[in-house]
Amino acid sequence: MNHKFSIGDVVEMKKQHPCGSKEWEVTRVGADFKIKCLGCDHQVMLPRTKFEKSIKKVIKSADDIIQP
Repeated sequence: MNHKFSIGDVVEMKKQHPCGSKEWEVTRVGADFKIKCLGCDHQVMLPRTKFEKSIKKVIKSADDIIQP
């Protein structure tokens, strides 16, 4: 996936979280990514390579929000 991720992005993962949600919010970027489940607020840290392989699509990009 050729995408620059930023804090606040909402992504859909390939596998479902045990709570039933597939949507996660990116809360930290770098060599490791920290993501928060939007279903139950559980937070997970993943290495960049595993994160990029696990993504199905970007639902909402933080860049799409127009800032005044």
